[in-house]
Amino acid sequence: MEPELFELESFLPYRLYRLADTVSREFSRIYKERHGLTRPEWRTLSGLGQHGTMTATELGEQSAMHKTKVSRAVAELERRRWLTRTPDENDRRVEHLTLTRAGLAAYREMVPLAKAFERELLARLSAKERGAIVDGVAALEAKLNQG
Repeated sequence: MEPELFELESFLPYRLYRLADTVSREFSRIYKERHGLTRPEWRTLSGLGQHGTMTATELGEQSAMHKTKVSRAVAELERRRWLTRTPDENDRRVEHLTLTRAGLAAYREMVPLAKAFERELLARLSAKERGAIVDGVAALEAKLNQG
C-alpha cells in the first residue's frame, strides 16, 4: 500500500499562514511608506495606541510576537521618541511602555488608513463571502481559544 501523499498547498494551517502573510505584507506597504515602520514596530505602535500603557510581555502576548521582536521594536520606537519606558515601582525588571505625543500622532494618522485597507480588502469579496470569512475566522478563533 502506498503512503498517503500530503499536499502542503491544500493544508488549511498552511493556507491560513500564507493568506495572513500575504495580507500583512500588502498592508505593511502603507505603514512602511508612511513612517518607515517594520511589522513589529507597527504592531507595537498599534498595541500601545489601542491599549495605552503596556509591558513588553503584554505587547508580545497581544501581538503574538517573540520577545526579541518586541524588544527591537520598542528600542526603535523609543529612538524615534514615539514611546517612553517607565520602570515598575514594585519590580524593576518590568517597564511600562507608553506612546509619546509624536507616537500617538503617528498611530492616529494610521488608524483611518488601516480601516480603509480593511474595507478595501473586504470589498474584493461579495457580501456572502465577507460574511462567511468573518464568521469562519471568529468561529475558529473561539474554538482555538477555548483550550
